[in-house]
Amino acid sequence: MKFRTFGRHVKESFRSIARNGWMTFASVSAVTVTLLLVGVFVVIMMNLNKLADDLENDVEMKVFVELTAEDQQITELEQQIADTLGVKEVVYSTKEDELVKLAQDFGNDLQLFEQDNPLHDVFYVKAATPTETAAVATRIERLDQVSRVEFGKGKIERLFAVLDVSRNVGLVLILGLLFTAMFLISNTIRITIVARRRDIEIMKLVGATNWFIRIPFVFEGMWLGIMGALLPMTLVTTAYYAIYNELQPRLAQSELITLLPPMPFLLQVNGLILVMGIMIGIWGSFMSVRKFLKV
Repeated sequence: MKFRTFGRHVKESFRSIARNGWMTFASVSAVTVTLLLVGVFVVIMMNLNKLADDLENDVEMKVFVELTAEDQQITELEQQIADTLGVKEVVYSTKEDELVKLAQDFGNDLQLFEQDNPLHDVFYVKAATPTETAAVATRIERLDQVSRVEFGKGKIERLFAVLDVSRNVGLVLILGLLFTAMFLISNTIRITIVARRRDIEIMKLVGATNWFIRIPFVFEGMWLGIMGALLPMTLVTTAYYAIYNELQPRLAQSELITLLPPMPFLLQVNGLILVMGIMIGIWGSFMSVRKFLKV
């Protein structure tokens, strides 16, 4: 494509946007509303995914050592657990350490049990893949000197199931919103094309190629997508900064729930919104003008 022809197509796309003021407003509004919803859902789902990943990474097994195990046997057991397929991390805690933790949790007097500590030595174990926790626990239970393994059996499986469902539902909602945006902009641009159908027919009759006719509409759709993405990008950025600055100091006291830092998170979200706006606009224009090129 020659630079002069390219410039002509760009100018024609801007003229079309200016001539069709109300249709332009309708198209931009449709894209704005949809991309704003998409942006909000993306921000929520990304933070939920972070929470899910944090919860998964915090899942650990508590391996109780037999009360009769000797020091040498405990050392060998630690190595066996570390060598078990799927194990990522092993931390040893003596029964004295466990007694201290118990006293801190319940405020009990350590002197009650100092002479006869009833607790077990334990290993805190994390699986390399959190969803494989149950399988790893089964392997560890078979080892000698292991009394039992606790990891919230049943609750962990339900947790992973809920996290998977939430991720899938969020993805479906986002895809649904994207298709809605494509449908809306396709129909609004189609209205403007119907009004110019006679011009398209004349251009076809005098020998204009399909691409020569289509490109100004594609540019027009791209500009509409960009304009429709600007407001959602601004609102998402402003709102997230406000929410982050308000909530993060309070959430910082909890090791479980934290929000994603604004940077580079917002750059990624805004880049996604902008790309989606451009792609929605181009696709909508391309699909709308296609049926009118058959003269």
